[in-house]
Order: sequence, then C-alpha cells, then structure tokens
Amino acid sequence: MPQTAGSSTASQPRFYYDFASPESYFVAERALHALGEVPEWIPVGLESLSFRCAEEVAAYREDAERRAEALGLMALRWPEPFPAADTTWALLAATYAKWIGRGVAFSLAALRQAFAAGRDLGERDNVLIAAAACEMHPAAVIKGVELESTRRALAEAEARAAADGVTTVPAIWIDGQVLAGERAIPA
Repeated sequence: MPQTAGSSTASQPRFYYDFASPESYFVAERALHALGEVPEWIPVGLESLSFRCAEEVAAYREDAERRAEALGLMALRWPEPFPAADTTWALLAATYAKWIGRGVAFSLAALRQAFAAGRDLGERDNVLIAAAACEMHPAAVIKGVELESTRRALAEAEARAAADGVTTVPAIWIDGQVLAGERAIPA
C-alpha cells in the first residue's frame, strides 16, 4: 500500500509539486542541492494555471523562458496544450512511484518530459516514457495508477498539503514555514 503523505519525519522538509507548471520544474531541479537536506517529494494537484487570453500565455511563457535561462536550465520546450488540461494520471503515477521508491527519479523525469522535451503529461504514453526513464515497467505503472490505495494516497497528500498551509505549488514546507513559488529557493 502506498506510503501516506503524513509518514515523513517531523523535521524533514517537504516539497509539494505538480506537473502543470514550469515553476515546479525549476524548484525540482534545484531542491536536492539548495536545501542542504533531501526533502520528501509530494505530488499534489492543488491548482491549475489559468489565463484570460493568448497574450497572457505568451507573456508567461516569455518570463518562464528567461527564468530557466537565468537558472542555467535547458531551454524550455512547451507541451501542447499548455497549460495541460489534466495531469491527474501523471500525479497518480508519481504517487505510485513514491511508494516503490522511485518518486524523485520519476518526478524529475516527468517534469523534464514536460518542460525540456515539450511532452503533454495529460497523455498517458508521455507519462510512461518518464516511467521507463527510471526503470519502471509500463504494465506495473498502469496497474499501480489503477489501485484505490494510490488514489487514496494522493488525496491524503493533498490533505497534508492543506494542513501544512500550502495553497499553491510549488511549495516547500520547512519546520512549519511554507516557502511558495519557484523563487522560494535562491538561485
């Protein structure tokens, strides 16, 4: 049965992320080194990006591309559609990956598929490519995603995020304090 979100030690930092925004990708690429200790990685589906018009999307993309370059990351390649319509299947796969000890590897691979390769994580095959990159068999991932315990673990992670005061992702919880957004970790 997947590990519940509340099973980490009290003092271990927690990194809450999703697969819809490049900010989660920015923090994921730096979280392991910048915090001085390994945080617990917790996938959650708290919000989705929404824009009022095409100009707003274009401005957001331009800003994110500048930030990726400033951080020394690969040039962003945008998945289509952006923002992704629904990444629930990818979040369930990340929850399952966490249970089998591949959560960080899978999540990094998935975020790289989305924002370095431009693949839509709303598409199951793109999620399975990320899983294969960290030696997770596609059949096992499909079965793991379908488990009721995986759905329950994702819901528990989202409840834990709310209890920790997380309202947006990415967010890092450290000793009762929430640092939100990609700028929570210094460059």
